[in-house]
Amino acid sequence: MRKILINGNFYTLDPIKPVVQAVVVENGRFIAMGSEADILLQWNNHTCEVIDLAGKTVTPGLVDSHLHLSLIAEQFMHLDLTGITSKTEMLEKIQEKANTLRPNEWLLGGGWDENLFMDGSIPTLEELDYVAPHNPLFLTRICTHAAVANSKAFELSNYHPHMSIPEGGSIVLDESSRKPTGLILESASEIFKQHIPQKSYAELIQAMRKAIQFAIQKGLTSVHTNDPLFLGGLQQTYTIYDTLLNQEGLGLRTNLLINHEFLDDLKTSGMYTGYGNETLQIGAVKIFADGAFGRRTALLSEPYHDAPGHYGEAMLDQEALTDIVRRSRELSMPIAVHTIGDQALVNVLDVLDQFPTVSHRDRLIHVQVLNQELINRLIHPSRIADIQPRFVASDFPWVIERLGTSRSETSYAWKTLMDYGVICAGGSDSPVEPVDPLLGIHAAVTRKLPGETHDGWNPKEKLSMIDAFRLFTEFTAYATSEEILKGTISRGKLADMTVLSNNPFEMENPDELLKTEIEMTIIGGEIKYEK
Repeated sequence: MRKILINGNFYTLDPIKPVVQAVVVENGRFIAMGSEADILLQWNNHTCEVIDLAGKTVTPGLVDSHLHLSLIAEQFMHLDLTGITSKTEMLEKIQEKANTLRPNEWLLGGGWDENLFMDGSIPTLEELDYVAPHNPLFLTRICTHAAVANSKAFELSNYHPHMSIPEGGSIVLDESSRKPTGLILESASEIFKQHIPQKSYAELIQAMRKAIQFAIQKGLTSVHTNDPLFLGGLQQTYTIYDTLLNQEGLGLRTNLLINHEFLDDLKTSGMYTGYGNETLQIGAVKIFADGAFGRRTALLSEPYHDAPGHYGEAMLDQEALTDIVRRSRELSMPIAVHTIGDQALVNVLDVLDQFPTVSHRDRLIHVQVLNQELINRLIHPSRIADIQPRFVASDFPWVIERLGTSRSETSYAWKTLMDYGVICAGGSDSPVEPVDPLLGIHAAVTRKLPGETHDGWNPKEKLSMIDAFRLFTEFTAYATSEEILKGTISRGKLADMTVLSNNPFEMENPDELLKTEIEMTIIGGEIKYEK
């Protein structure tokens, strides 16, 4: 059925018709847009459904270029420590959860961030043992690059001082006793994860359904998500999404980043970048080149300001990284690489320069520490800077301690990247940051947390409101080479729209975004969420 949406304030991001009052949708695509009077005169008939938007503001459907829906799903299943502001509160939450579990049942969860703690730092092994004496405990940090475990978890994971630790990871030891402190970094978490019972397919489906619905309620019409390591591998991940999106019709357009560990499975299955349909597609090959700033595992070219002599961690040596890219290119697939530190970015670009491009673009995810040479190397039609604006609000001011003032001034430099013509896409890395795209847009425009009154961290890097919205609409389409299908309200493109309670483009104060609500999420012309 043809649908006509009228009485709207449509910001199309299409220079041909930047603002219109009405659009026509047929077969899931835009077929016309213009003034309400003209649209009704030319397209309305007795078979049309007319939807009155009551003057609300409409943008192209908001897209998150990098998140982990499976980890959002885990928040519906496990202990969620997001936003906890003290070690005491964290220990209390753990004890409350432990009291609901059977002896030896794993206590799982995540979201803690010691940078928010007003009292003390990361709980010790002894403290974790005290609040959860009968349950193995494994709690992931907000960045997912660190975790804490208690003695029961070490015991059930068969840890011993001389065991082999996966490359790029470490068990943090007490300097005097040389015994574990309870802190686990990077790939060392695999020692524990292999002993954690797998969730059933039914449990995963139920939690993923909630995560997808949650994303749609936040105004997202498309996401690019990385999940096979958490959803049981390539085939089960695809099956879960196919069941929920295509068969059940939840509809959230989803691009699946596939971890390099599943390259052989991709080859055997016959899947490739672009495999699927307009709702569900296989995306790029996901690789981790380094860690994160929180535990100083992001790989830097010069030492950490607050840890002289320490440069961070490379998750892969250059030979292994080159081999993964080679195998990806043999399948004609692009790569999507986690690169927070500048040396990690150098390492990846050095490898990319050795291989021809493919039909889809390569993605450099995070790119938080930059210099002019690196920016120049990112100016490339087949390279995407996949950035997370909300990181600015969450990481400053403590990240200045890690990098020092000089490097901090050239980091998280989103406006500089865009001014130089680097193709950028906007995401959240949720659940590292909230999935709400309006919070990401607010951070891009203000470069501060809600409620803070300063001028923003490195204010010269603030984006305009229109560019911030482009980051989460028009520009994200380039990340999956779908710019002819998505990103603007234009004739022939998919009819994906986000309807807002306020007009962001006429706000005197960008903090008004924080009071803006999602009125509708429309995917392919179908209302998938309405307040």
